Amino acid sequence: MTLIHLYKELQPADSFDIRLPHALSTQERQLVTLFYQPLIGAEPISLYLTLWAEAEQMPKQQMTHYYLMNVLGLPIGKVFEARIALEAIGLLHTWKKEDDGERSFLYELIRPLDADSFMKDPLLSMFLFSKIGEQAYRKLRQRFIPSTRDAEFKDVSRAFIDVFKPVSTRIPDDLHADTSRKDTQQKIYPFYFDQFDFELLQAGLSEQLVPASLLTFEVRETIAKLAFLYRLTVLDMQKVVILALDDDLGISLERLRKAAADFYKLTVSKEPPKLARVTEPSSVEEPGQKTKDQELQQYLETTPPVQVLRDINNGKEPLQTSVQLAESLIVQHGMPVGVVNALLEYVMLTTDMKLPKKYVETIADHWVRKNIQTAKEAMELARKEHDKYTTWKNKPQSSAKKNSYTKNRREEKVPDWFYKRNEKSEEVLKDTTNTGTTDFEKERQKILEKLGNIQNKVGE
Repeated sequence: MTLIHLYKELQPADSFDIRLPHALSTQERQLVTLFYQPLIGAEPISLYLTLWAEAEQMPKQQMTHYYLMNVLGLPIGKVFEARIALEAIGLLHTWKKEDDGERSFLYELIRPLDADSFMKDPLLSMFLFSKIGEQAYRKLRQRFIPSTRDAEFKDVSRAFIDVFKPVSTRIPDDLHADTSRKDTQQKIYPFYFDQFDFELLQAGLSEQLVPASLLTFEVRETIAKLAFLYRLTVLDMQKVVILALDDDLGISLERLRKAAADFYKLTVSKEPPKLARVTEPSSVEEPGQKTKDQELQQYLETTPPVQVLRDINNGKEPLQTSVQLAESLIVQHGMPVGVVNALLEYVMLTTDMKLPKKYVETIADHWVRKNIQTAKEAMELARKEHDKYTTWKNKPQSSAKKNSYTKNRREEKVPDWFYKRNEKSEEVLKDTTNTGTTDFEKERQKILEKLGNIQNKVGE
């Protein structure tokens, strides 16, 4: 998902509430860490645990996503990717409300599956197996699902209908539980098995051999999951269903899983299938090599403002007033993070590393009215309106500094601090504003060399 599309989905200023329908236990925390984390990664699990901790807080208070960005140390794009990973795996249910242009979310935390249900699910179990390997998988089974020693015992427990019978008391319609198929699906995790063609499946099966009554909800769901996992067609699944029939012409979920695995080994491959994300989480990448300006735009779009303030100031911690100013632009005024970062960078470079609140808010108001949404748009507008912004400052800027910024932005575009932000040494940036053309070219060559070194390290 590109950053442009992300603005339609989630912004740091969007508020959220958390719903925790039931208390979560220590063992469930272990399940989340050991079973789910290998599947979706550490960042989604960190988000889940953070929401969990906040949901237990009393009294509860509404927060913004900027808070999550600071707690997790992630840009808004990574927070969004973590959220949708939790939704896909069945640990989070998200509700959205829009009112007068303001957007808010309700995050409902879902209890993780118990170990037995997780291991019996064909998709989740195979996904976990492919991630951690056979040895670690066996250890998890032994730890959470101890083997039954009393195999000679038989389950003789009575079912509900064996003990109770219905009465004639009428329950009002508004008190009936919603038993739609959609809700039943969401008890496990969002897997939409209605995409599987069950009509074609039943058309190729004899009603005497496989009655429609055998295809219960659980059986149909398992058939669809197995077809998805092993990439089997409807015709293939007809053969799997027949192979799964027992001596009494019944179908158990365990026999279905075994029949599908055997069919896959015989017809496709002896290697077990693997699952992967449709698109791996990544930042916005343009095809081909980026220009320096594009690299700076990418950095401004994906970096928390606190880190940008540190990098511009040679790694030194920013003042709390500067951090609060950045937060207010994001949370109170709803400005995108990339735009705020571009604003901080522009003001600090044009005011001798100062950050006058009134001046910042004046430019911010202009950008909000211009509906600036990306760092690229902000940088282009800053260059275009540079002369106008200079007159807005409390103290007029000297012509030397003004010409220096214009020269650097129009010829070099990317400032020195951007390439020095990762260096361990804390040497002060050299002032090249009053040097001659020869000195400026030397500094330019140094920047290009450092850029090359950084790219080589990344490539290694």
